[in-house]
This record gives sequence, C-alpha cells and structure tokens, in this order.
Amino acid sequence: MVITEVNDKATRKDFLDVARLIYRDDEIWVCPLDNDVEAVFDSTKNPFFKHGKCTRWILKNDSGQLIGRVAAFINNEKAYNYEQPTGGMGFFECIDNEKAAFLLFDTAKQWLQQNGMQAMDGPINFGENDTFWGLLSEGFTSPPSYGMNYNPPYYKKFFDDYGFKTQYEQITNHLNILKPFPERFRKIASWVAKKPGYEFKHLKANEIKQFAADFIEIYNDAWEGFENFVPITYEVILESFRKMKPLMDEKLILFAYVNGEPASFNIVLPDANPMIKPLNGKLDLVGKLKFLYYKWKGVKRMRAIVMGTKKKFQNHGIESALFIKLGEYVLPKNQYEELELSWVGDFNDKMIAIHQATGSEFGKRHVTMRYIFSDQSRKIRD
Repeated sequence: MVITEVNDKATRKDFLDVARLIYRDDEIWVCPLDNDVEAVFDSTKNPFFKHGKCTRWILKNDSGQLIGRVAAFINNEKAYNYEQPTGGMGFFECIDNEKAAFLLFDTAKQWLQQNGMQAMDGPINFGENDTFWGLLSEGFTSPPSYGMNYNPPYYKKFFDDYGFKTQYEQITNHLNILKPFPERFRKIASWVAKKPGYEFKHLKANEIKQFAADFIEIYNDAWEGFENFVPITYEVILESFRKMKPLMDEKLILFAYVNGEPASFNIVLPDANPMIKPLNGKLDLVGKLKFLYYKWKGVKRMRAIVMGTKKKFQNHGIESALFIKLGEYVLPKNQYEELELSWVGDFNDKMIAIHQATGSEFGKRHVTMRYIFSDQSRKIRD
C-alpha cells in the first residue's frame, strides 16, 4: 500500500473520489459537495487556519487503486485544553480492510506527534462541530441530513480495535411536525410565547450583522459552562451564515428576546441533502441548475442545526416557545413533514429533555472518540 500526502490537483481529486468509490453501491449515502469539503482545507475560506493547521492523505493499494483517505488537524485554541495536547483526525474513508484503516490512523497519529500532540479525537472536522463530525454508530437506515457524517457500520470496529475510546455520544432525534405536540408541552410553550416582554424575531438577511452579534452573545453565555468551551468569534459566525445563505429560509431561523435582551435562538434550515444527492458532489453549471430546480421543488425535511439559551433564561420554557413559533410558520406552508433535531451531546441533559418533551423519536447516534498515544505503542506499518 502507498500513502500520499495531498498536495496538488490530482491528489485533491483523488481525495474527493475515495468517498464516491466507497459508497458507489450505497443508496443511503449522499455525496457531500466537493466545494464544501475543499473549503475545509482552503486557508482563504476556513478561518480556523488563523489558529491551526491541517493536512490530508490518500491511500492506494499496490495496483494503484484508491482505497482510503484521512485528514489530521490541530486547532491551537482547543488542543491544549485537555490533559494531553490533542489534535484531530477526520474525513476518514476506507475499504473494509483493517490493515489499510490502521495505516491511515497511524499516518494521522505520526503527523500529530511530530507537531507536539499526544492524543487525537476523531472523526472530527477542522471547523465547527455542526458538520463533518462524529462516527455514525446507530441509525444507518435513514438518509443523513446535510452536513451530518454517514459511514459504513464496519468503521466502528476499526476505531475500537485501534484503541479509540468514546468521549461522548451525539444524539439525533426526529420530530414529526404533522403530529401535534404533547398537550403539556403545547400549553407551556403557548403561555410563554404570550408573556409580556417576550418577543420573537426571524432572521433578516439585511440585518445579518446584528443577528450575528445576538447569536454570539447567547451562544457564548449558554455554552461557557461546558468542558473545554472556546468562545465563538464574530468572524466564524459570519462565515457560517454565509455558508447557510444558499439554503436559508429566513423565517425558519428564530431568535427570542426578553425585554429587548437576546435570550435564545433556534437555527433551522431546509435539509439540502435531497437537493444535492443527484449532483454526486459536483456543483458545476449543470449541478447549480439541478440544485436550483430541487430547491424550487422543495424538500420535506428540516434540520435544527443548533439551539442556545442564556443561562438566566433556561428552564423558563423559552425554547418550547420557539418551537411553537416555528410551527406557526411551517404548518400553513403544508410542505415540511419532519424536523431533524441534531445533534445533542449526551452531556447536555437540558437539551435532551427538550427533545423528549416535543415528542420526538430517536433517529441516529454518532460518537466522538479519542486515542491517547501513550496508551499503546504503534509503528507505521509497511
């Protein structure tokens, strides 16, 4: 087997094509857009390069056929928040061959060690955790939503046998929006939505800078108590909103204010995967025309990307009110049938409780895993 670092046009193409080869007979898989994958590794498009670095490799067999790929990266803002300096690996794809998989893991590990790391998390992204994050371990029969990782079931054994240990699980639930909310949830949410001083606004693209500032204020307050939290920056949020723009329905993105103070948000997007599945990752002229057609045709599923509520407003029912407000817009449209609530860490008891209160049902489970290099010694295999 021959492993090669991606450093030119040909190897970049091979890196993208590995996935198309692995999943060519898988009807569930949806090929991510090549542009989205490449943007992760482009220092002019990914703001994480300002405080980190990454590289990637492809793997071929002795006959020159593509059989795998992997990437490794270091986010200096997070790497040193752990007991061991910890980098990341991701974009892992491999045929069902343990020797090939372990060679890819070894290669990422060696690069991280050479750059001062003592552990690696994976599979993760060189960016925010709303895309390309986690190993699918349960829920293989329903199509993934946009940005959510999908992989064959045999990957989990690779990670386990190599020595990765689960750090946390990410739970995705599915909400049938045509089914009425449980009565208790509806009553509380409706009462909160009408409380004096409570105001609910949908995103307005021409006021994006103010909404971005409100998002940061809420997000950083809501999440600062979680382990290894790193405040989100204005630049990252503006870039995230820019990426969402082609998919965005402004009225699906809701903010709540209490006496004028930003209090909570729920970011929901139409699921782009049904629109991009026919494109096979290619957003050329023909691909763009197809995308516009499927966008015009509409999709039946939405994805809740992220929710957040300032600590002092938690347990006030404001998140439930946001769901009610979302329904006031969505139900009359008679278009959407499902809202995917993704993904919530198993450490986030409050958000899991909200999912349960809505009457949602389990959909998928991803795991984020860690391999500590000192746990066992491995050498790069021939």
